[in-house]
Amino acid sequence: MNKMHWEKLLSRKRYQNQVLTSSDEWVRGEYQRDYDRIVFSSAFRRLQNKTQVMPLPESDFVHTRLTHSLETSCVGRSLGRLVGKQILQNYPNLSKTNQVNDSNIGDIVAAACLAHDIGNPPFGHSGEDAISAFFQSNEAQPFITELNDAQKADLQNFEGNASGFRILTHTYPAQCNMPGGLRLTYTTLATFTKYPKESLPKLKGTANTSEKKYGFFQSEKDWFRIIADELGLLPKATDNQVFYHRHPLAFLVEAADDICYRIIDFEDGCRLGLIPPEQGIGLLREILEETSERQSRLTFYDWREQLGYLRARIIDKLINETADIFIQNEAAILTGAYDKPLIGEVSVKAVLDKIKTLSVKEIYRNRPVLEIEAAGFEVLGGLLEVFLKAVFEPSSRRHQKLLDLVPDQYLDVNRTISSNTYDRILRITDFISGLTDQAAISLYRKIKGISLPKVY
Repeated sequence: MNKMHWEKLLSRKRYQNQVLTSSDEWVRGEYQRDYDRIVFSSAFRRLQNKTQVMPLPESDFVHTRLTHSLETSCVGRSLGRLVGKQILQNYPNLSKTNQVNDSNIGDIVAAACLAHDIGNPPFGHSGEDAISAFFQSNEAQPFITELNDAQKADLQNFEGNASGFRILTHTYPAQCNMPGGLRLTYTTLATFTKYPKESLPKLKGTANTSEKKYGFFQSEKDWFRIIADELGLLPKATDNQVFYHRHPLAFLVEAADDICYRIIDFEDGCRLGLIPPEQGIGLLREILEETSERQSRLTFYDWREQLGYLRARIIDKLINETADIFIQNEAAILTGAYDKPLIGEVSVKAVLDKIKTLSVKEIYRNRPVLEIEAAGFEVLGGLLEVFLKAVFEPSSRRHQKLLDLVPDQYLDVNRTISSNTYDRILRITDFISGLTDQAAISLYRKIKGISLPKVY
């Protein structure tokens, strides 16, 4: 039976098979370096002004993509260390052959979690829908007519996960002559990739969680193939498709994200008054399986503090349960026989489902959220249309002015743009999807003449 092996899965190799050796490996190892490189990247910094639950929140408590990513990385680190401790007990030679410890595995998962939303466009997941809708519209047809089916699928089903992989691995020619993006380890990149397939074929209705979306654009698919083959990921396709089973640690990234958005988004909804505090606290107590007689002896005078206390205990409970579920299914994961979310098998799944249903109704479909998400379609579609016209019809004065607004990194050294049609479109899409919520709205208003910039 084909299976993956931890000896290959835990690699320190980076771009072009480079292996960095360090005398302080046990102090600040290669996976910790991955984490640090992500933290100091400009793409990660921009997450501070990208939507998590509430677009453009006025409350300083409500999470942005940045705080969500930081919290998810903390949960992921705990999951990785718990799982890593057991893996090293099951495979004692790993500590000798690969020089890894449980902290290293925690660092891998934490780094991948930190980057898991780095490719998300403005306005949350509706931003992905807005970009997809534009490339499916009549306005976009002149730009995409020369593309092949897979390239069109990348754009017409735009995926933040694929955009994130591109951010982590791609260097624009105008930036420098060192390719490889952030040059993270192969293991961290594979752990980041929850959907190790290209955009085609679409697998509608699949029961396998790793097949529900895609994880890289056509521009990066050969790069992922190199990573997958190096780490020994099991291929799912027999032809030339780039389609693999997940790296096992990707299940922990998914679990950390699931835990955080299920519980912490719900907490945000309670604090914003979208869900009555009594109802929210009651549901959280259900997760802890606490009756009124078994409740903590602590007395809370502020329901917000009680909410935070319950949230902390619940996250601890779910971390331990999902780590146990991973270990119980580790053999099946290594053969590719297990392909479903770990969170779906926890003992309190029924209560989590109730929280999810309530969150969708009262938080994600709250009127201000829907209004700003609807505006996002106009903003992102409008920006893509005007900048793509500028790229494909650069002779007019107006279009020249618009091209001057495109940051240098998306152009070539001489401030021209690639002659490859797919690459041209992808660079402009990178530019627009990389904007923060506020920056996208501001740029749209200015180029449409709705508001004028300040002149200093």
